[in-house]
Amino acid sequence: MKKIFFTILILIVFKGVNAQYSKDNPKVYGDKAFTNKDYYEAAFYYKRAADGLSLTTLQAIPYHAGEKANKKPAKKEDRAYLCYQLAESYRLYENYQEAEGWYYKVITENYEAQYPLARLWYGVCLRANQHFDDAIKQLEQFNANYKGESKYGDIARKEIKNCRFAKEQYLYPLLIDVAKLKDPYASDGSDYALIQHDGNSYFTSSRFVKNDKKHLNRIYALTKDKPGAATIIDLKGSEGKNELEYGTPSLNETGKRMYFTRWYKQGSKTVHAIYYSDLNDKEWSAPKKMNGNVNADGFNSIQPFVTADGLRLFFASNKPGGQGGDDIWVSYLDFNGDAVNSTNLGSTINTSFDEEAPYYDQPNKKLIYSSKGFIGLGGFDFFESFSKLDKWSEPKNMGYPMNSAKDDLYYLPNHDDANKFYVSSDRESDCCLGLFEAVDKRHILSGLVIDCDTHKPLEGAKVSFIDTLTKDTIKQMVVNKTGRYAFDVTTKRPYSLRLERGCYFAKNVPVTASGTMRNDTLYNPDICLQAYTPDKPIVIKNILYDFNKATLRPASKLVLDTLIIVLKDNPIIKVELGAHTDSIGSAKYNDKLSQARAQSCVDYIILKGIDKSRIYAKGYGKRKPIAPNSLPNGKDNPAGRQLNRRTEFKVLKNEVTPCK
Repeated sequence: MKKIFFTILILIVFKGVNAQYSKDNPKVYGDKAFTNKDYYEAAFYYKRAADGLSLTTLQAIPYHAGEKANKKPAKKEDRAYLCYQLAESYRLYENYQEAEGWYYKVITENYEAQYPLARLWYGVCLRANQHFDDAIKQLEQFNANYKGESKYGDIARKEIKNCRFAKEQYLYPLLIDVAKLKDPYASDGSDYALIQHDGNSYFTSSRFVKNDKKHLNRIYALTKDKPGAATIIDLKGSEGKNELEYGTPSLNETGKRMYFTRWYKQGSKTVHAIYYSDLNDKEWSAPKKMNGNVNADGFNSIQPFVTADGLRLFFASNKPGGQGGDDIWVSYLDFNGDAVNSTNLGSTINTSFDEEAPYYDQPNKKLIYSSKGFIGLGGFDFFESFSKLDKWSEPKNMGYPMNSAKDDLYYLPNHDDANKFYVSSDRESDCCLGLFEAVDKRHILSGLVIDCDTHKPLEGAKVSFIDTLTKDTIKQMVVNKTGRYAFDVTTKRPYSLRLERGCYFAKNVPVTASGTMRNDTLYNPDICLQAYTPDKPIVIKNILYDFNKATLRPASKLVLDTLIIVLKDNPIIKVELGAHTDSIGSAKYNDKLSQARAQSCVDYIILKGIDKSRIYAKGYGKRKPIAPNSLPNGKDNPAGRQLNRRTEFKVLKNEVTPCK
């Protein structure tokens, strides 16, 4: 049974422990606990057997067991068995850190032939501990050598996909900050399944219960009147069951009815069912078990979630009619709050693995739930799916850091702050779920496209939002007369904008992580596009040469770098680069000098990676002045000659990018 429903065993007191156990092998008790799926207890006994410790002085099973005593190492023939069973016990109560080391012993001490699945589970533990490359290596080796049941090969292949997905997610995480909540939400046990209503908070915790003198799962309340003290919800009539526990609450729209999971031991089996209790004058009534539409005899139903209108109850169950394991189901509720039917959400939502902890966002018709069956980071991951015309969209993994390599369940939005929500996760623990607050920093990238000359909005410009790594266009839009564009930025991946319009130079602009947040929107400076007319020269200012030379100065190269950017952003255009002189000197001299200067510019541009077929040099000498070289009185005109000593470029006519 999963850790989310177990009492966290800080101390398990058992009866009749005395000197008679000095002759007993703790392995026997480990086997019994393992058979009963009490994996924490099994790990304790197996570890004791592996260390050669007896049960003589044992009075209890401490959560962190340590004992200084004369140890007798396990016999060689028991060593392989104990290593593997220890690894299995740790893995099955999801202490992957400890499990990894014991699977490693099985493999490196040459016990793999006896336990061929050890390498598979070793790879799974490596994945859970975020050693993704090592995990892939071990899982691929397992698949290459394993000749047993095909289902284990399928698990290995799925885990390899999980590792690759996780590597990408960890490299470029979502813009979400996740932090563990502190006291009074945190304890020495599990804390999970937070809900809120009317300023009050309710959550499940397995912290130490003084009256029972043990750790038990209970529903705790933090009221707005006493926000610093978590108190147990007293459910009348909850006594009388062996090891009775309850949690995972959900309140109807009035807050007067609470649905929850209740579970207890019945022999070696743990029974789970969904109950409800009504609030009457500040007291909760005795729990009432929901009918057979929700709770099927012999099967488990858990984790209820009642919709905001109180008409539907989503829950998880392994009852017949599902896809396998725990599935997400939904029941309509009558006026008394009882289920009138139950429907499995089908193979789009559910898999042959476990799906749990549903949350339904009614206004947006969105289901957020946790699954082990799809590609993800490992363990339970959050997925979202939308309902349209009674059909569910393909579930989408909600990404890291909302998900982790461990278990992530129980999503809850903060109704007072749209940028915050809560999750339950064991990402910071070897055993126990904790409550985490997440701050959503995803935003809208918004700005204006304007004309560089008029500074007016440039209607009709096409703006593309591009993943810089894959070069894929994520979204594209043509701006209206306002010139405004807007795109959702969700991750830390590098993005860029590409802006285009006919007879304007296209521009690629990197999207930076910096900016000013305002109403969830990141407003960038306006981006201008420069217009051009084919075959009309554009002067490039500040291209300077030494007297009587064609050698480019360093400052001139910096100016040409801006032209190179234009050429790279506009790969289909071809340009002529022309150089002009003033009237001093002969025509032949100036033609030669201007051609050399134009060619030096072209050579520099080609050196920077522009194909030579896209640009050519033309020296015009002194034949095309744009200002008088001399004044009307015949005197020299230095200002005019300076204007004539210029470098220009023009876009050659083409039919690929029409102006309209």
